[in-house]
Amino acid sequence: MAVQQPPWAVPHPTSSEPVLKVYNSLTRSKTEFVPINGRHVKWYNCGPTVYDASHMGHARNYVTQDILRRILTDYFRYDVHFVMNITDIDDKIIIRARHNHLVSNLRSETTSLTPALIDQVWDAWISYVRSKVSKGLPEPERSQAGSERDQWPKLVTLFQDRVWRQQCLQRDEKFEMHFNASNVTYNALVKAEEQLKSGQTGVEHAHALIDLAKDVLALSLDKQFGSTVSDHTIFRSLAAFWEGEFFKDMRRLRVRDPDTLTRVTEYVPEIVSFVEGIVKNGYGYEVDGSVYFDTRAFDKADNHTYAKLEPWSKGNRELLEEGEGALSVATGRRSAADFALWKASKPGEPSWPSPWGPGRPGWHIECSVMASAIFGENMDIHSGGIDLAFPHHDNEMAQSEAYHDCSAWVNYFIHTGHLHIEGLKMSKSLKNFITIDEILQKYTARQLRLAFLTQLWNAKVDFSESLMTGEVRGIETAFNNFFTNVKALINQAEAEGPKLDGKNRFQQPERELTDSLHASQTAFRAALCDSFNTPEAINIIRELVSKTNVYLKTPGGNLEIGLVTRVARWVGDMLRMFGLGEGETQEIGWGQERSAADGSVNREEILMPYLRTLSSFRDGVRKLAIAKGDSALKDILALSDKLRDVDLVPLGVALDDQEDGKALVKLVSPEELVKAREEKRAQAEAKAARKAAAVEAERQKRLAALEKGRVPPQELFRPPNVPEGTYGSWDANGLPLTDGEGKELSKSASKKLQKEWTLQTKRHEDFLEWQKQQQEGQQ
Repeated sequence: MAVQQPPWAVPHPTSSEPVLKVYNSLTRSKTEFVPINGRHVKWYNCGPTVYDASHMGHARNYVTQDILRRILTDYFRYDVHFVMNITDIDDKIIIRARHNHLVSNLRSETTSLTPALIDQVWDAWISYVRSKVSKGLPEPERSQAGSERDQWPKLVTLFQDRVWRQQCLQRDEKFEMHFNASNVTYNALVKAEEQLKSGQTGVEHAHALIDLAKDVLALSLDKQFGSTVSDHTIFRSLAAFWEGEFFKDMRRLRVRDPDTLTRVTEYVPEIVSFVEGIVKNGYGYEVDGSVYFDTRAFDKADNHTYAKLEPWSKGNRELLEEGEGALSVATGRRSAADFALWKASKPGEPSWPSPWGPGRPGWHIECSVMASAIFGENMDIHSGGIDLAFPHHDNEMAQSEAYHDCSAWVNYFIHTGHLHIEGLKMSKSLKNFITIDEILQKYTARQLRLAFLTQLWNAKVDFSESLMTGEVRGIETAFNNFFTNVKALINQAEAEGPKLDGKNRFQQPERELTDSLHASQTAFRAALCDSFNTPEAINIIRELVSKTNVYLKTPGGNLEIGLVTRVARWVGDMLRMFGLGEGETQEIGWGQERSAADGSVNREEILMPYLRTLSSFRDGVRKLAIAKGDSALKDILALSDKLRDVDLVPLGVALDDQEDGKALVKLVSPEELVKAREEKRAQAEAKAARKAAAVEAERQKRLAALEKGRVPPQELFRPPNVPEGTYGSWDANGLPLTDGEGKELSKSASKKLQKEWTLQTKRHEDFLEWQKQQQEGQQ
């Protein structure tokens, strides 16, 4: 009989693999993520409306979406097709482009400061105050027609009252923005009138007035001449400029480009066909060249539900009107909830041909058409900011499901939470936003990403100075120090070569650290499976780093460097997976930013051999000086310390002395080392100054005490040391016997004076001794 292998059984897992669950806005709960087609994921993300600078709200949304995308692609290894749109035609773009164009024209046509120009700006200011500022004012403070200028100083005074201002903001959330624009214009007008009186009529003064009053002027000019703006390039050039700026900001934030980018203006024919399909299916109707979606007809149809995301917002007129845009006409709609699929263009608006006449796309239709053109009738993920949930995303779903005649156009809707800065919600429309360019002058892209990672992606983010300078800086510093130390130890181990001493270096500490690594990897996956819980994932990494740091301090330095390397590589890989990485991906850690001048040069590889030689020399000098024990050799130690603390600092080299007498060589940015050195020096100087101040205070205290002993005890109770007439007679030692009227002093009074006399005797003796020492010191 032939020899056979023994039977083999399939292993039974001791624990189950966690399942990825995602918080789905369609269910308001965490649901298991199941793509339609295996590991292929179709993901559409709402892009920006490009009419102004990108701000921190954009950073919150797009950095967060980038983190989630990286987790799906780089960690869970899904094959994601990520599509994003650019809204390059919209009411906001049209209005901003017209305003810029008309103000620019006025500026170019104005050659001097004239009474006519000042009158024009005053008229615009009065109109602005009546139409905008008055909305927030209490009834008694609303100026009568013609009295706006006279009443303005009073309003400026009232504006300083925080309570009054808050009450105005409750009436109109844009009150502060409108008031500030009015006040800037008012002050500019007052100054312009003074310049006109003094003969300062140059073009520079006229342009300064227009520039300061542009927000107020723009509305007036648009009302007069907005309908004359018809050149498509005026609208397209504005959108193209801000689109370019948006992607510059995204790349600075290390946000990956979308796999496919779409623009509304490139899909107008498809939009027209899509709208025709909705009308054909019975869910759209035409009114005066515009086409509206019939929400009631859709809601009544089988297998269709309007406002799946926020059904409670169906009747919210404020949100519905905001979703339609400032240039929309509401007349003719069958229901207040009906929204524009196609808008008839009015004079001053771009237009494209359609079966209903010249017009342009509604806002909501664009994403439906572009996503459908690429993904078809269904997608796995649709994402955007929570402020887009209703009506935008609800309207998208309704019109798409109406066109495709399906019950579910999107399977998972994920919405990023609002961004609040120092407790206040940011809004571009309120002009209280911080641009990405401004924030990147204060913090790095890594620090911003860390700030978002430490908070849940779908929760409100409170962005504050304390968050950035406290928790975020602390996390970044801890990781930087960890990677710096580990790389130094790896370099040192490589320089020394393998330790062939026959010792087993995988003992209990190594087993414990290995178990911690495996437990961290399991917990990390569980955290990300729990709807991308990045705060928990970051904490897991931090705890592993903390445990590894404890291991690195093991007495005797008998480290298993391979294990340390393994931990550091995993930590670095996970941080890079989140988009926190810099530099070459093969290096240990998350890398450091490199300037363009550095190119691809590996500074560490080039410098380390020389630095090790230098460090070795210093180690030898220290050992010699310590072994000799001669005080003269302190100079050698001082020289070594100068090398460490002075000479190597500008080179970005840090030397840490170890218990075994060998210095651990680190490469750190020179700026950090210089800053640390100066902080240490400042602390030492401050300590010395405090000590010197204490010594001086003690000296002054002693001098004051000695000064009290200058008067001999025999003279203590005689004028001028006491007022004339206080005492009448004294004994031989100068102690008073009678008062000024010749009466004998009482026993208690005499006893008290005797006590003071005895104390002064001691003080005088101390004074004379000090005086003697001073005289001897001067000889």
